Amino acid sequence: MSLEQLWNGWRAEYIGTANSNSTNSAQSVFTSILNSGLSDEDAFIVHRSSLSFAILNAYPYASGHVLVLPYREVPNLEDLSTEELIDLWSTVTSATVALKAAYNPDALNVGINLGQAAGGSIAQHLHVHVVPRW
Repeated sequence: MSLEQLWNGWRAEYIGTANSNSTNSAQSVFTSILNSGLSDEDAFIVHRSSLSFAILNAYPYASGHVLVLPYREVPNLEDLSTEELIDLWSTVTSATVALKAAYNPDALNVGINLGQAAGGSIAQHLHVHVVPRW
């Protein structure tokens, strides 16, 4: 099945509430997950590096949709140190390799929504979307 657009209706309620919820809380949902004490398996964290991690998206655009984040909660790329940037993009690369091996997609979308106006539903914690496409 070929998808012309990436949209899934089951995300509509989440998208409508995520912006207001994330700006009012002291920490992002991602930081809450990291601080929850849950095992990586229970938290759907699929990879950890020294400065970043990869987690399955709870509201995926497609099967295998992974988010890659720095541990440190920052909203913008320029807020990251050089070491964090290198680690983040290394983890993104690892995610693309793993998704290609596991899902054999025709392509991958890799992207970041910086700020709410760009579509970022959790703008306070920078995250990179890695989405398999068929």
